[in-house]
Amino acid sequence: MAGRWILKTEPSDYSFAQLRADRTTRWDGISNAAALKQLRRVARGDELLIYHTGDERALVGRATVTRAAYPDPNDADPKHVVIDIAAGAPLPRAVSLAVIKADPAFTDLALVRQGRLSVVPVPPPQWRRLLQLAGAV
Repeated sequence: MAGRWILKTEPSDYSFAQLRADRTTRWDGISNAAALKQLRRVARGDELLIYHTGDERALVGRATVTRAAYPDPNDADPKHVVIDIAAGAPLPRAVSLAVIKADPAFTDLALVRQGRLSVVPVPPPQWRRLLQLAGAV
């Protein structure tokens, strides 16, 4: 079974709309040790939800991992890894952090518990619930 993840991005740096325009991208720029640990667990074929940080604070779209973690070719630090992803569809409805925090199904979701974590694993029941909230199922 494919893994499921939330990837966080500041839309003024790289938005879901830009990912859709590019169709694929290398997901880089992660330096937090906990986030890098999660990124190393990501596998080809895993499903992603893209979360806009900043003023938006919402899940906005879907993507898929096309290449698992590999050393960042633009960084000499061997601890820094990247993944390649392909854009999917925008979510029918954005799901705000406020909505997620208000739902008791997400009390243990890392997006809620570890707000600074930029790569968040999502267990299957919570994934289904997020898609329900987004109108995607």
